[in-house]
Amino acid sequence: MRVLGINALFHDPAAALVVDGRIVAAAEEERFSRRKHGKRPLPFSAWELPEQSARWCLEQAGLTAADLDAVAYSYDPELALPAAQLQLDDPWDALRQEYARQAPGFLAEALPGLDPEKVRFVAHHVAHAASAGQASPYPDCAVLVLDGRGECGSHLSGRYVNRELEVLSAQALPDSLGLFYEDLTQHLGFLRSSDEFKVMALASYGSPRFLDALREYVRADGDGGFRARPVPWESLAPARAAGAGWTRDHADLAASAQACLEEVLLELARSLHARTGQDVLTLAGGVALNCVANSLLYRESPFRTVWVQPAAGDAGTALGAALHLAHQKEPVEAMPTAALGRGWRDEELRAWLERAAVPYEEPDDIAETVAAELARDGIVAWFQGRSEYGPRALGHRSLLAHPGHAANLERLNAVKGREEFRPVAPMVLTERAAELFDGPLPSPYMLFVHDVAEEWRARIPAVVHVDGTARIQTVDRSAEPLVARMIDGFEARTGLPVVVNTSLNTAGRPMVDDPRDALECFGSAPVDLLALGPFAVRRREVFA
Repeated sequence: MRVLGINALFHDPAAALVVDGRIVAAAEEERFSRRKHGKRPLPFSAWELPEQSARWCLEQAGLTAADLDAVAYSYDPELALPAAQLQLDDPWDALRQEYARQAPGFLAEALPGLDPEKVRFVAHHVAHAASAGQASPYPDCAVLVLDGRGECGSHLSGRYVNRELEVLSAQALPDSLGLFYEDLTQHLGFLRSSDEFKVMALASYGSPRFLDALREYVRADGDGGFRARPVPWESLAPARAAGAGWTRDHADLAASAQACLEEVLLELARSLHARTGQDVLTLAGGVALNCVANSLLYRESPFRTVWVQPAAGDAGTALGAALHLAHQKEPVEAMPTAALGRGWRDEELRAWLERAAVPYEEPDDIAETVAAELARDGIVAWFQGRSEYGPRALGHRSLLAHPGHAANLERLNAVKGREEFRPVAPMVLTERAAELFDGPLPSPYMLFVHDVAEEWRARIPAVVHVDGTARIQTVDRSAEPLVARMIDGFEARTGLPVVVNTSLNTAGRPMVDDPRDALECFGSAPVDLLALGPFAVRRREVFA
């Protein structure tokens, strides 16, 4: 069965392709259009189909739209209720619903040859759930979905048995942990439905002194659900203007909201475990990108294993919808990797360099060349293999640096144009991780935070956050031999088994995806070396 999954409604439009139960490709539209999140996260911008990513998915499998057995659309307008009935202040919701109802026609126009009758609507939170429960390595597991909103809810709890979903509970709108966090994001001067991770980072600089006040509005209900109503944020701390400096009040408000969120999540997890008895918890929905909360669930919930979909936000519903529909006809395989996007052959990369007329070299081993540059404290743009699905750079589209110099945090944030309070991440081989970091291991998708061992904090200061933690990525030597050689080469030169890894982009731009993006980013940011496949481009030679 050939199923194309589509997410197109709220934000992060994406496409994914499942053929004969196997995930062939998945990509976010932003990587093609170069618009962050595919479109601005505004309620009336409901017309962004993932046309380019959908076409690419089909090309990757050598298919046309006419070859598809089904298209799975990750929202079901028949389940939706009017915004007023949901007690939501959303005057554009009717437009969104009409857009969803007309999706089969829009898709048929965007993908010539597609029969609109093949489009099937999949409930939004069911799509999220499948992106976790059916994509994870665990056929039997509990699943917890939390986000801003779906058709008329904001949460789903359930279990998978042999990859078959049983929904146990759901939370109706207007109560929403995702909207709670989005509202605070906006109050703190960041872009809602986009910058929630900045609030999480800022929380580490504050203390939860507003927690009692927030519990009046956001709390678990003791019955597997929760209450989360609008908070009068201004009564707690003044709003921060976009781009302005932050104060202790802002950090304390972020810390309080983070603590409040964690309390509710932990209660939901305990309730779900009591109902299912499962050992494994899988997570999806935008809230599951909160790696601090994920780590709390790992440490304090009754579940022994926590697995998070790397594309846990709405982009992941394209994959989940496709898996859910495919599973109705045939067994589906687990997600093998997050590297499901575009890749290029070496000769194609060489052609890009020739076209750009930049001097380049082809060393015997690009991993050793990069390791040497990093040891000299150079910053490296690393472009290798297929791009990642989801918001994390996982060693395919990364900026790399030396972790042993504290100044490299400020240096990288300046290169990227980011806020000074945001951390960067360490990349470490799986077999070495336990020496340096305490937390869930392995951690290949950078979705948890780990305590950095005391004896290592002074040795790798660039990747240690203000609270002594790090959001690590573990590298499996057999799955990522090139990255492993690079880390080995760096350790041989410095004695440090860790490399700084942050996403290859600048502030407000999507992650680099194709060779043109890589060359543009290299040309506009003070990066010392671009490792484009097996080729090395040095800044000092390009700008001599």
